Formats: sequence, structure tokens, C-alpha cells
Amino acid sequence: MGFSEATRVEHRGGTWSAAIEPGWDIGGNANGGYLLVLAARAMALATGSPDPVSVTAHYLRPGKAGPVRLEADAVRVGRRFATATALLLAGENPLLQTVGTFGDLTQAEGPERVDAVPPELPDPDDCVRIHPDSGKDPSFMSQVDLRLHPEDTGFREGRPSGEPRVRGWFRFPDAEPVDTLGLLLAVDSFPPTIFNARLPVGWVPTLELTAHVRARPEPGWLRCAFSTRFVTGGFLEEDGEVWDASGRLVAQSRQLALVPRAKP
Repeated sequence: MGFSEATRVEHRGGTWSAAIEPGWDIGGNANGGYLLVLAARAMALATGSPDPVSVTAHYLRPGKAGPVRLEADAVRVGRRFATATALLLAGENPLLQTVGTFGDLTQAEGPERVDAVPPELPDPDDCVRIHPDSGKDPSFMSQVDLRLHPEDTGFREGRPSGEPRVRGWFRFPDAEPVDTLGLLLAVDSFPPTIFNARLPVGWVPTLELTAHVRARPEPGWLRCAFSTRFVTGGFLEEDGEVWDASGRLVAQSRQLALVPRAKP
């Protein structure tokens, strides 16, 4: 099942219905970016604006495969941008609370200054494919085509690099183009940066994820880079950049997550 079909939502009786599809999970819990896309798709439809510009999600409970509903409401619809909220629920249990600003990024214009460049990566065929067939990776990895920089894969063999960063390529395996909603998935698809930090490795629960979408990506591979600078008080931040095939910055993200606890 492709990305668009797996994240479809339908308007029913004042709310929106959807399903968390099997196979989009990590250890039984739905990927956080996937849940965010469900909410963002409902918000986009509620506002009549196709592109997320800035979306923030607070994660309340893990999501399991099965039917869900969304309470999505347009807070304000302006000439250029619209703001909406959405609550994702499984039964009566809230999973995700979101707020977002939406618009039409084909109409975006203005001066540009970018003091950064896309991450340097070997060709995709020279990077390490992350796939559940290896027996080491979650089933979610069958839904995306993820290729990691060889220097950032040591954690898979118990040899973390010591640098809390992860770089690599992203696309959908069925050649489905990545749209602006797909970018919300891309920013939460890579292994946690802390896996390379020589710290306890385990489940890294996300508390909050914010994504800024700058432009609609050109077709092709996306170059992605994620890094962490601060691990304090049981929390870590993870900052992300996504660049399209033309070399343009198309998305940024910041995620606040809990540090895995050391085993006693």
C-alpha cells in the first residue's frame, strides 16, 4: 500500500475518519511522522489549503494499527494562509494533538539567503539500505527507501560513531513522488541520532515534533541530515534538514524526545 493510500482520510459526520495501516510501525507503535501526516491531511482538507507550512504535534499515546478519527477544525482562513487544529483519536483515547498553518507553496515568493548546503553523501547505491529484510530493522522501513551514509551506520553493529548525527537519502520505494505531506514523514523516518552518540540505545519516545515546509520538492531523491547538540535532563533535541534533487532546502524539523534509559 502506497503512502497516499495509507494516509487517506474521509469526512464523515463532522469528523474525519482514517486508519493506522499495518506495517507503518516501529516495534508495534506507528511511526510518529506517519501519525502527523494523518492529522495534517485532515487539516489541509479542513482549510482547503494543500501545503503544510508549519505543523507542530504533541504525542500523547502510542498509535496501534486500526481505525482512528480526527477532530479537525479551521481556526482562521486568510488570503494566503490558514490555521487549523486536529486531534487524532483511537476510540476515546487521544493519540496526537496538532496545530498547523497551511497554504499554497506554489505561490510563495520573496528574497532568498541560504547559509548552508545539502549534506555531502555518496551515491544512493553506495549507501546502506535500511530494510526489515535484514532482520535488524522495523517493518516501517519497508514503506520507505532509506539509504544511510556509511559513516553513520556503526550503531547497527554495536560500533556507534560517537557523533550524534544521521545522514542519508529518502524516497518512496514505489516511485511515488514525495509531496509536502510526504516531507512530514521524511523528517521522522531516520534512526534516532542518539544511536550514534555512545549512550544507552533503546526506544526514543517523541514528545513534540515541529516541521517547517519551505517548498514543494522536485521529483527524485531527498538528501536528509539530522543532528543533536544537547542531551540534558533526560531530553534530547534532533534538528533536521531536507533538500530536494535540485539542491533546494524544502523542509526543516525539530524534535524533542526522551533519552533512552540505561538498563539497571
